Amino acid sequence: MKKIAALSTLLILTSALAASPKDTLVVQESSDIPTMDPGVTYDTASGAITENLYETLLTYSGASLTKLEPLLATKWAISNGGKTYTFDLRKNVKFHSGNAMTCADAEYSFERNLVTNSAESGNWFIAESLLGTGANANDDKTITWARIDKAVECNNSGQLVFTLPAVDPAFLAKLAYTGQSVVDSKYAAKLGEWSGKEADWKAWVGKDLTNSKLSQAPSGTGAYKFVRKDANAFLATAFDGYWGKKPAIKNIVIQKVPELAARQQAFLRGDADIIEGGGRAVDEEQIKGKPGVLWIDNLPNTVSTAFFMNENIKSGGLLGSGKLDGKGIPATFFKDSNVRRAFSYAFNYKQYIDDVQNGKGKQRTMLLPDTFPGYDAKIGTYSYDKAKAEQYFKRAWGGQVWKNGFVMTANYRAGSVPSQTAMEILKKNVEALNPKFRINIQAKPWSEMLSDSKTGKEAMIVIGWAPDYADPDNFMYTFYSSNGYYFPRSNWKDAQVDKWLEQARNTVNTAERNRLYSLVGKKAYEQAPYILMPAGIAYTFVRDNLTGVSAANYNPMTSFSSTGTLWKDLGKK
Repeated sequence: MKKIAALSTLLILTSALAASPKDTLVVQESSDIPTMDPGVTYDTASGAITENLYETLLTYSGASLTKLEPLLATKWAISNGGKTYTFDLRKNVKFHSGNAMTCADAEYSFERNLVTNSAESGNWFIAESLLGTGANANDDKTITWARIDKAVECNNSGQLVFTLPAVDPAFLAKLAYTGQSVVDSKYAAKLGEWSGKEADWKAWVGKDLTNSKLSQAPSGTGAYKFVRKDANAFLATAFDGYWGKKPAIKNIVIQKVPELAARQQAFLRGDADIIEGGGRAVDEEQIKGKPGVLWIDNLPNTVSTAFFMNENIKSGGLLGSGKLDGKGIPATFFKDSNVRRAFSYAFNYKQYIDDVQNGKGKQRTMLLPDTFPGYDAKIGTYSYDKAKAEQYFKRAWGGQVWKNGFVMTANYRAGSVPSQTAMEILKKNVEALNPKFRINIQAKPWSEMLSDSKTGKEAMIVIGWAPDYADPDNFMYTFYSSNGYYFPRSNWKDAQVDKWLEQARNTVNTAERNRLYSLVGKKAYEQAPYILMPAGIAYTFVRDNLTGVSAANYNPMTSFSSTGTLWKDLGKK
């Protein structure tokens, strides 16, 4: 009878707003949930769900970004020179289906990620660790079933054993990512997912799991189990068979409410406990200080954003004449470090902080969150300096840039006020230096920009990176390595930087890694491959009767970033 009553409450809440009951968490978001399959979870909306329905071997300890603690594992040992990891798994853990979790489920989960490894997923980084390549077997023909099978196995003692081809200091952090959660192998196979056997592995290589059978009917070990989902609402309820501490909140309702004003009204009435806001300027004006609101500020920001200055622009449409004749720019315009430094001095960082971040932002020295290990606060930063910008423009291209002038076109993400404002600041300041300088800026759909930037067709764009796992490699290699994910967008290459980044990937000595990342940061400051955007100071707000939300326990690596915690850690008073 209790289950029926709880479900009735959920159904009422999704059809008509009512004051949020004490045993129910009501969340309103602007968009939907792409997937509930951990094997393809690679966005925050999906991650916020999967991390509460499923669990990983280990997790972050409290608010720490560096300390990891056991979750489905109870302990682990590292051997073989840092290339073998052996995990003891928790006993008496049940999936939502009622199946008992075994080592075979964990082995299946990781092998499934290595087998499928589609472009839509984040499995490239676990494949890098376990196979030595981020590719799947369709794209890298050297990947065989034998290699996948050997990478992760259960030994005779029921322990899970990972065998890496090389040392990876970020491996444990990667295991804390919700996409590496343990799934219910018997249940999944019964649904029609991969069998877990060699016989049909090739049919699943590169397969997009976004709308998989498992996504439609998930079964994890998490504190909450799935009830139902439609176009406008997601419902979950506490799992009676959960191995850990029982959660204080029984029901979870997530509603899709596209209109910001409607979300704000529901929140201020108390009909919603948490909502997706409208950005700092809007939220400070409309929400902060209102009755019933808990506002938490000065939280860590783990996103890094920059202007990319592409050193090999592959789109003639942005180059004008394609020459330094005052009517265009050559494809290699940004290859001269004098041009990049001139642009870096021409950007007004303080104005951006004031206009976009309401004065709540700060400059970083490198494209790495300042809360991450490896960040060096002593490296220099650029400031708006007209004289220095002019000085470097006069040196650029042997004096030809200053003498002839240039015309270039830069695109920004359509609908992004911060990106548009940043472009406008830069355009105004650069053009003020010399009447022969011209930057044409234009809005472009995000999907088109992403696609074109991947193939080097954008001249200059503003783009950021949010972490997959809390390790500096996820930022430093991504931005600064010529083998990194973002290289095609910048085409900046420095052999010494590449060497330092590879060395940092191949040692588990934290002090040595930090030293190497500092060297990369200093070299990048000198070479100015990017204009580093000031980092906004993060904040959140919830109804003040919600407990468990505080700056002390807020972890930005938790996908459900409104609270920086899991649902099971929340309560109501």
